[in-house]
Amino acid sequence: MSVAIASAAILTTAAAVYWFLNRHKPVKHILSELRYTIDMQGAGVGGLIDDWVNIRRNKIVLPDASRKIAVVTGGARGIGAEVVRGLLKANMNVVIGIRKPELAQTLSETMENGQNLTVFQLDLQSLKSVKQFAENVLKKYPAIHILVNNAGIMFGDYKLTEDGIETQLSTNHLGHFYLTHLLLPALKKGGTFEESARVVNVTSCAHYPGKIYFDDINMKEHYDTTAAYAQSKLAQLMSARYINRLLDQEGYPVKCYAVHPGIVDTDLFNGTLFRRLFPWAMKLFFKTPAKGAISIHHACFDKDLEKKSGLYISNCIEGISNRFSKNVEHQQRLFEISCELIGIDANDFGKDL
Repeated sequence: MSVAIASAAILTTAAAVYWFLNRHKPVKHILSELRYTIDMQGAGVGGLIDDWVNIRRNKIVLPDASRKIAVVTGGARGIGAEVVRGLLKANMNVVIGIRKPELAQTLSETMENGQNLTVFQLDLQSLKSVKQFAENVLKKYPAIHILVNNAGIMFGDYKLTEDGIETQLSTNHLGHFYLTHLLLPALKKGGTFEESARVVNVTSCAHYPGKIYFDDINMKEHYDTTAAYAQSKLAQLMSARYINRLLDQEGYPVKCYAVHPGIVDTDLFNGTLFRRLFPWAMKLFFKTPAKGAISIHHACFDKDLEKKSGLYISNCIEGISNRFSKNVEHQQRLFEISCELIGIDANDFGKDL
């Protein structure tokens, strides 16, 4: 009983402090932000429990994928670097897109098969940069076998990109959505009916409390950085499911997956209150980037996944995703809005025009 009373007192105090710091905002916005904060912490705890329970499932035997091509966004550090390391070990030619290509110099020098690594500049907050990156990739590799949409940002103040898109939505979802559109013709060439090409969106359990703000997708009316992050990760999951549905209906040998890599100790947490208060807990309880990459490699290579696609994967098995993400009408509406934002007709998505 005393533990319950103490917990209630802590929550009450925290809520009071939160209200005091945000008292200049309308009450409905304070309550919405508080709900998202609490729900996001709950999603994080659920993710940690999932990691602990299913730790034994996190294993992958890398195949020999010689002469095959993989494209990865991010990749200079964190989970992305470990994804690249595994793809190179599988003897793939790997192209990575990062904002500062010079940061990848040490990768090619220190990783096994580093000579098979190509680096091009990519800024996911610029549709122009995404198009230029895709053109560079396609000039070198007209057929692609794996696309890993890995790069991402978390939290931060409200800001619009040069294209007028909220930055978390642009980086985590829309830039990758546009890149997928541009590279799909090459992925269709790379896939076969015996072994499909694959698109892997790196999402998060943080999608769980999220929803898509269809009528205000940039959240101009009221910006909550936690809600914006949840929306962007949810959008990654929903677009993977819907694009996979379209490809399946049209009979193309390309499959899409969304992967939650686990609760991983990366620089995404830099600047967060959690890292400042509990840096020891992150080292103790969170996955390393190398372990976080395993589920992504699983989505890239596991042969049994040829039988199923459009999955949300966590710890190398199908994970629990929210109800909103499974609604096909919601998926289609997001798809159409995303096509509008990148300036294409929805019927032309992924077409080599």
